Amino acid sequence: KEIKMNKFEEAAKIFKAFCDPNRLMILEILKDGEQCACKLLEQLNIGQPTLSHHMKILCDSGIINRVKYGKWTHYSINKEKLEDIKVGEKVVYSKFSGTEIKDGDEKYLVLNIEDILAIVE
Repeated sequence: KEIKMNKFEEAAKIFKAFCDPNRLMILEILKDGEQCACKLLEQLNIGQPTLSHHMKILCDSGIINRVKYGKWTHYSINKEKLEDIKVGEKVVYSKFSGTEIKDGDEKYLVLNIEDILAIVE
């Protein structure tokens, strides 16, 4: 049986998005609604380049929406994507909870998706 990598690549992007304390704090802040990047910077102890890096990872995963209003960028949680993850994928991820996965030189710890999603609910 041929395994399609698309599903695993998407899963890796999602888990990468959840595997950093700063990104989890960003999700916690955005849980209250859309925020401008400048407002996120005020609440986090990171610089603008670091915020941009984290927001790119979150947006690439599909978990965060990005909207530009002139020169300002606003971010919000993509609730539809989170619902897709909860409904369509949690059994697959939960089954591997606590497993370490190695990708080249990088190691990832697969977490229980239900615990992760509880942060943004």
